Amino acid sequence: MATLKIKRGDLVKVIAGKDKDKEGKVIAINRKKNTVLVEGINMITKHTKPSMANQQGGIVHQEGPIHISNVMYVHKGKATRVGFKMEGGKKVRFAKSTGEVID
Repeated sequence: MATLKIKRGDLVKVIAGKDKDKEGKVIAINRKKNTVLVEGINMITKHTKPSMANQQGGIVHQEGPIHISNVMYVHKGKATRVGFKMEGGKKVRFAKSTGEVID
């Protein structure tokens, strides 16, 4: 399986779809489906039945998954592509626009 260039906690910008140009933090990643959940992006309405955990039930608004190809990493306020390089025997991510190491 290929290494994903986006990680949980990254700030990303949506580059396609109804929420284009919006930014948010990655909450979760589904590696099998290549999708990400981004905070406040692609909000969906879900109808829930009353249960022990949620006594009231009703309508819940939550984030829906977005394909990973539709988001870009944000580095210093600008969307950039991400690459990998070896630095001191360790594989690190770097921003292709500036060449700076991300983590």
